[in-house]
Amino acid sequence: RSNPQTSGDNAFQTTGTQSAMDTSKAALAEFDRAVHSLRDAGVVTHVFDDTGTETPDSVFPNNWLSTHTGGQIAIYPMYAANRRKERRWDIIEMLKQQYRVQDVIDYSGLEQDNLSLEGTGAMVLDQIGRIAYTVQSNRADPVLLERFCTHFNYEPIVFEAKDAKGSDVYHTNVLMGIGTEYALIYLDMIVDPTRRTTVAKRLEESGREVIDLSADQIASFAGNAMELTGDCRVLALSARALDALTSSQLKTVERSATPLPLSIPTIETAGGSVRCMLAGIHLTARERITP
Repeated sequence: RSNPQTSGDNAFQTTGTQSAMDTSKAALAEFDRAVHSLRDAGVVTHVFDDTGTETPDSVFPNNWLSTHTGGQIAIYPMYAANRRKERRWDIIEMLKQQYRVQDVIDYSGLEQDNLSLEGTGAMVLDQIGRIAYTVQSNRADPVLLERFCTHFNYEPIVFEAKDAKGSDVYHTNVLMGIGTEYALIYLDMIVDPTRRTTVAKRLEESGREVIDLSADQIASFAGNAMELTGDCRVLALSARALDALTSSQLKTVERSATPLPLSIPTIETAGGSVRCMLAGIHLTARERITP
C-alpha cells in the first residue's frame, strides 16, 4: 500500500481507488509478472517474501541495501520509521552464501542521530566515473554522504532539484538513471544552471550520450530505470515509462541495450517504479547460484 509516513515529501505517491486488499493483490501480481520477465531475459533475480503488515514499501529494497564490486555491501539508515523495519539479515546471509562478500558496512545505527542516506534512491551511482549524483533532501544527509563516498571511492556531486510544481525532489533516481553508454535525466529539474551544466558535462565526459527527459516523462517514471545484464544488456523500466519515451530517445537506448518494459501501475502509485524495486548485485558469484 502507499506509505503514509513518506507521502509528505514523495510527490509521486497517489491515492488509488481500489480497496486495500485489491491493491495488495494487484501489486503482488504485477511483481510476480515482473520477476518472470526479468528471468525470461536471463537476469538472475532473487526474490524474498514479505508476509508482515508493517512494511508497505518493502517492494523497494534499493533504499536500504546496495552491493559493490570488490565484495562490499552497504546498509543504510532510513528516514521513515516503518521503512527501517525493511532491513532483513536473511537477505544479507543469502548474499554471503551465493556471492563473495568481503565486508558489510552498516550505517543504519545513525538513525539514532536522525541521519538518513537512502541508498541508490538517494544516490545515483556512476560505476564508470565513480560519481555519486545526489539531490539535496532529508533522505541524503551530507555528512553521511561524504562518509559513504570515502568508504566506497566515489566523488559526490550534490545539487538541488525541484519538480514542475516547485516541490523538492526527494530521491535522485526519480530524475536520472545511468546506463553504460547513455544517461536518462531531466536536466531542467536541477535548479542551479551552473550545477546543471556540470552534471551534463560529467555524464558526457564518462562517454555517455545524455537523453534529456521532460517533466511529463519524469511523471511517467522514465528516469526510474535500471540497466541490467541478462542474455544481453537490457534496460528495465515500467511499461508506462517506455510509452513516454520518444522514438529518438528509444533509438539511443537501443544502440546499447534492449528495453524491457514491466507493467506495474499499482506499484507505481506507491511513489516508486522499476529502479526502486531492484537492489542491484555487483558482487562476484560463487560457483552455484540458486534464484
